[in-house]
Amino acid sequence: MMRLIGLVLTVLLYTSANAQTNSPYSRYGLGDVILNHNIATRGMGSIAAGYSDYQNINFTNPASFGNLSYIDPATLRINPSLQRSTIFEFGVEVTNLTLKNVSPSANFSSKDANIPYLQMGLPIKMTKANRKGIFLGANFGLKPENRISYKIAKFESAPGIDSIGTVYEGNGGLHEVSGGAGLRIRNVSLGFNAGFAFGKKEYNTNLKFFNDTSFYYSSTSYTNTGFHGAFIDAGLQYEIKLKSKALIVLGGYANFQQTLKGDQTNTSETIYTDIYGMKIRVDSVYSDNIKGEIIRPATYGAGFTFRDGESHWLIGADYEVTQWDNYRFYGQKDSVVSSYKVRAGVEYYPASSNTPLKNYFSFVRYRFGFNFGPDYVKVNNTSLPQYGISFGAGFPLKLKRGYYETQSSQLNTAIEIGTRGNKKSNLTENTVRISIGFSMADLWFRKYKYD
Repeated sequence: MMRLIGLVLTVLLYTSANAQTNSPYSRYGLGDVILNHNIATRGMGSIAAGYSDYQNINFTNPASFGNLSYIDPATLRINPSLQRSTIFEFGVEVTNLTLKNVSPSANFSSKDANIPYLQMGLPIKMTKANRKGIFLGANFGLKPENRISYKIAKFESAPGIDSIGTVYEGNGGLHEVSGGAGLRIRNVSLGFNAGFAFGKKEYNTNLKFFNDTSFYYSSTSYTNTGFHGAFIDAGLQYEIKLKSKALIVLGGYANFQQTLKGDQTNTSETIYTDIYGMKIRVDSVYSDNIKGEIIRPATYGAGFTFRDGESHWLIGADYEVTQWDNYRFYGQKDSVVSSYKVRAGVEYYPASSNTPLKNYFSFVRYRFGFNFGPDYVKVNNTSLPQYGISFGAGFPLKLKRGYYETQSSQLNTAIEIGTRGNKKSNLTENTVRISIGFSMADLWFRKYKYD
């Protein structure tokens, strides 16, 4: 398993260095928003508010961390040998993005590989408190939140000049490193995440004039901004147990508004290219250490999950809103608006307590989901519709029912197909994303009594 993981990471890092998406919409705000969900829930439309599982870390709602130390009786009925485990989880994803421009008609495709998260969940043993229905769990993680990646060329005519060529290019993004804890008291769970966000935003504009009779210098402008700041998130979950042994979980989470401290550098250059293709600077204007603030908007989500009494079916839905109207970059607004997202999904688990272990595919978790809602980017006063479907599965890496088997690792997969924009926006962005998540759970940090 460790060799497989090492091979996947090596291939992923090589692919990341040699491939990059090109999304013009990442020009706005802090860049394209990267899904803040693990691979297991992505297969279910990325539901998160009411979701918790002993085998996967739901880092979207930190209230679920308390369940890292708790296994519900319905799950124990199916597999009584389960124990509270430390979980190390990470994901890999490959994205194919296709841009379709209406006028003029053109298509463009790009591919990219990425590590969407690294997480470690720790159950905290409290023997006396556990007997009273109190459970505590902790989580540490690193993940990207936004990505800026685009390169656009524009050619146009001007009076007295044959043509003008302009290349717009942007790179950067935002990352988070965090630690959090969740406390479960009987059927109520509370949790928080706190950490440090850091990133950069680099915008370059290259302008070149083309004329047969006159010579014009070219120009290049750079705006590079680094930013950082602390953040805190919070979550809540409430369980309702029905007489049929079915379980309803109501949940909510909040990623509070954050103020990032920025440090900006601006450079404008006049250049020309010699006969050997070398760029020579003619003149430049430079300013650095420009301090400012970036307001990162708050996100709030609420939803539920329903699990039947035999733990075969899980159904859930979420509603999430982000207040992009409050976004500011050095005091300036952008072409972004407050948006919402509706998510729904289902999971089917065929196995029962008496299912033979030889029936491997009865222990696979089958998932399907969808999502929709207007995008936060608004172009030419037009709101961009956004919708998608997803499906996936969770494959156990080792089946067990014996009390001496402690590992309960899982391989999660998800395929997401989404569309952003329409003919009114003149640009449609179609995405196909294939994701694989490794959730490795075992009893760590224990002393052996026998060898």
